[in-house]
Amino acid sequence: MHDRWELRSKLPAFAQMTSPTLELDVDPIWGDQIDWEALAARAAAATAAAAPELAHSNLLVSVVFGNDEEVHALNRQWRAKDKPTNVLSFPMMSREDVLRAAGDQGNEGMLGDLILAHGVCTREAANKGIPIEDHCAHLIVHGLLHLVGYEHENDAASATAMEALETKALAQLGIADPYCDAA
Repeated sequence: MHDRWELRSKLPAFAQMTSPTLELDVDPIWGDQIDWEALAARAAAATAAAAPELAHSNLLVSVVFGNDEEVHALNRQWRAKDKPTNVLSFPMMSREDVLRAAGDQGNEGMLGDLILAHGVCTREAANKGIPIEDHCAHLIVHGLLHLVGYEHENDAASATAMEALETKALAQLGIADPYCDAA
């Protein structure tokens, strides 16, 4: 595990700004060839730069790099979908509470949990022909935006707004727009 200051000092200038505090749990299936903690920190910082409501270190996010079985069980239990998915977001605060907590630097607020499924993420990255770290960075950005109230399933305008923030955050990480080929 890295010290938060140590991670920030190694990040690009945009990433040294304030972002949510992350607590990571990485299943050994993910391996140690990639520094998942540093990747998550960069993705969180880029998301905070794109969505200022996330630019507060008093917001706490649990990020789990899990396996397909865990995500499948959670997806079935909480979303009534009997299959694994790439990332699940479990917000613990309403959008109003997020904005209130963000303004109150003295109090830490548990923003929520993100869990990524190794097998699904690996297959999707391979199918898209992109590095797994780029795909996971996108999914962390996507999940963080869900935690602060952005959504994409109810209407096209909301989806467009969320995708624009994702694209902006990913551009700061040097990752191509994942929606440019979407029709």
